[in-house]
Amino acid sequence: MLACIVPAIILPYYCTIGGWVLKYFTIFITGSGKNAVTDGYFTGFITGQWAPIIFGVVYLLLTAAIVIGGVNKGIERFSKVLMPILVVLIFAIGIFSLTLHYKDASGTVRSGLEGLKIYVIPDFKGLTMQKLFTVFVDALCQLFYSISVAMGIMVAYGSYVKKESKLMGSINQIEIFDTLVAFLAGLMIIPAVYVFMGRDGMSAGPGLMFISLPKVFNEMGIAGDIVGLIFFMIVAFAAVTSSVSIMEAIVSSLIDRFHWSRRKSAILVTVYALIAEIIVCLGYNKLYMEVKLPNGTVGQILDIMDYVSNNVLMPIVALATCILVGWIVSPKVIIDEVTRGGSKFTRKGLYIIMVKFIAPAFLLILLLQALGIVTF
Repeated sequence: MLACIVPAIILPYYCTIGGWVLKYFTIFITGSGKNAVTDGYFTGFITGQWAPIIFGVVYLLLTAAIVIGGVNKGIERFSKVLMPILVVLIFAIGIFSLTLHYKDASGTVRSGLEGLKIYVIPDFKGLTMQKLFTVFVDALCQLFYSISVAMGIMVAYGSYVKKESKLMGSINQIEIFDTLVAFLAGLMIIPAVYVFMGRDGMSAGPGLMFISLPKVFNEMGIAGDIVGLIFFMIVAFAAVTSSVSIMEAIVSSLIDRFHWSRRKSAILVTVYALIAEIIVCLGYNKLYMEVKLPNGTVGQILDIMDYVSNNVLMPIVALATCILVGWIVSPKVIIDEVTRGGSKFTRKGLYIIMVKFIAPAFLLILLLQALGIVTF
């Protein structure tokens, strides 16, 4: 039940952010990229009364249309076409970022290769065990979202896998491609931001994508309009594939629980997401609030939903899963499923140790930190 609640919380605010991406895509496709560079443009957009809602609704309807199409006709066909295109575009812009050079007003020349060094070579100055552990915990939080753990997505798609499928092959592909695409995404962004804005431009969160990067594209001149268009097209592709998976997790749960048709389930989820999304958008104007969260941050409605789903519920679901698999059902059940059809599970011993001891310990630490009980 909790695993279904998590994507239900994530979907509305994810579609809101997807609407932001569509907005910036339309800016660059209409040749108006310079508008996004002006001070306060992003803030002015998200605090607007109608524009964020309209773009969010368009994004939501696009997601719903793909999910209504089903696994084969909708999701699989969509992913087979867009995912290879996405990887190629990310790789191409990543290589382009390494070729950039820029001389700022002070005469300092920065290059994409220097940005690459900042990206891949760790800086251990001032590093303490406390900071190292904080980075490690933050990486674990990111991993939850990256591979869709504890939000029902793996369960939904896993139920469609044929009995004769070799799970170890799929596991290896997920490990390789998730890491590779994440690295290429950083290669695409970090060197370019460093070249045109230095270290100061490397902010986190929405500010990097919607404030810093448009300034980078603007500094590229005519090429920047093309690169900006391609970049936000890539982000839009990636976002839609994720929101489709999130909605599918909810829809498949409704189908299994109430035996409704896919169309009916998807429409009901869309109506719910539409109402919740409007509330999220209004959280930046009519319903604006500042709530201090247990982890010390201050947020609006979107941030509260993100905190509850990512920082609280996902660790709880993952911790409960580890207890269920590790101590109640037994890891042997999972191992037998993975090795069905003759596949070898070479990391069987490591898996047992992780699911019974190591993963639950770190998940508990994550949860206590999110609740403000433990601080680093």
